[in-house]
Amino acid sequence: MLKQIQVRPLGQAEEARFQQLMQAHPYLGALPKIGETLWYVASWGEHWLGLLSFSAAAWKCAARDRWIGWDFRHQYDRLKLIANNSRFLILPDWHRPNLGSRILSLCLKRLDGDWLARFGHRLLLVETFVDPQRFRGTLYQAANWTCVGESLGFRRTRQGYSETQAAPKKVFVRALHRHSPALLCAPALPPAYRIGAHKMMLSAAQMRSLPEFFAQVSDPRRAQVLLRCAQEIITNAVRHAGARNLWLVFEATSDGELAIHARDDGRGSSQVKPGNGLSGMRERLSQFGGRLDIVTARDQGFVLDVWLPAYAEGGTS
Repeated sequence: MLKQIQVRPLGQAEEARFQQLMQAHPYLGALPKIGETLWYVASWGEHWLGLLSFSAAAWKCAARDRWIGWDFRHQYDRLKLIANNSRFLILPDWHRPNLGSRILSLCLKRLDGDWLARFGHRLLLVETFVDPQRFRGTLYQAANWTCVGESLGFRRTRQGYSETQAAPKKVFVRALHRHSPALLCAPALPPAYRIGAHKMMLSAAQMRSLPEFFAQVSDPRRAQVLLRCAQEIITNAVRHAGARNLWLVFEATSDGELAIHARDDGRGSSQVKPGNGLSGMRERLSQFGGRLDIVTARDQGFVLDVWLPAYAEGGTS
């Protein structure tokens, strides 16, 4: 029987039956399709044996994130490379030895390809959460998943996370590529795993500092120039320099200049070859009497200093 089992994505006409069975049997109940979600059915001939749901990864999970070892700025950009096995149901009449691990293994063999076909990008990792008060996670262990710790017990809500802790869950992960953790932590992803435009998350302190800095710029044209420079610096660090970290300092000097000081820990270069982005920064700054200084060396990252007079020469605006 085990060799004759098939696992496939659910057809749209079958979704109502899937939801009815999910609502009737597992303690968690049915789960709506939100964002990137795939539903699977495991069958033997015409008989449905099991149901699975894969959806978006948990926004935060300390045990998973420690196991991966990634920086939170890269995490923000790469969470879509992780899927969460949010539901797994073996239908009541079909509990057999090794059936669950067989279904899960068959599903994971095709999940990456199905995700690419449906959503246009690949996966590197799958995760799931197991309630230890109800289950031991034996099925996942038999299918070569790794328990990386426990969750903190907070639930995701529309406002963020619940204020009170519920029972912690065991966190299991399964790599879909032999170098999954290394790829998720890499300064730059291989082209096959890049999704849309690059993103970098700023810390809360950095985000709070931006309005304070730009509030000091009375000329909206100069504020716009500085904002464009900051955007280009971030883009350069993520897209071209392959940086893990970017440090930004915004300064209004005592001698009437506005400055952005940036440093990243990317690849660096033996010589500066300004592309359209850096050339555009220099041109915009020069129009208002500003300048751009760049220092770099191979494997030493980039240091960029943007200088712009707060006011036009001889004026106060």
